[in-house]
Amino acid sequence: MSRSADASPAWLRAAREHWLWRGQGRSPFAAVPGPEQFSVWDYPRPPCLAPETREVVIRWGDVEVARTQRAIRVLETSHPPSFYLPWDDVARNFLKAAAGNSFCEWKGSARYWTLLDGQRQLARVAWSYPEPLPGAEALANCVAFYPQHLTCSVDGAAVRPQPCGFYGGWITPELTGPFKGEPGSEAW
Repeated sequence: MSRSADASPAWLRAAREHWLWRGQGRSPFAAVPGPEQFSVWDYPRPPCLAPETREVVIRWGDVEVARTQRAIRVLETSHPPSFYLPWDDVARNFLKAAAGNSFCEWKGSARYWTLLDGQRQLARVAWSYPEPLPGAEALANCVAFYPQHLTCSVDGAAVRPQPCGFYGGWITPELTGPFKGEPGSEAW
């Protein structure tokens, strides 16, 4: 998400500028990554969108919700990536629009989705940006899932959810933190 000449409204610029950590240097409290590892403190802010060719699989019990090798990872300082999957690779028949929305200063207005399978449901377990802000256009035809109540994997490796439940990041074995959402991370 490149923002060279930002013609955004003042309120949006202010929301973007309040972040202390912006990926220019790793915070002094960040874990040092080992071989084959990456620190989320090396990710930029504003975030960047990175194509992901590893196989991403999302299961809800015995139901396969999605499988793709065409995901987009959103990489943002201090956050494990959120994985956005093309709608074409998602079993959309299990998703129903949910009430409410939220706003991200980098991606825009999000809408939420509930998973339904007969009597089972997971409310607001996914979100999308149907009309993303400039720089996030690649997310327009994608959906992301909170991994807390799903079985998610990247190239066969199990995903752990980002702490606190508000953020939708996926922690994979190659990442080091600490991660936004852990106790004491409110100011990051």
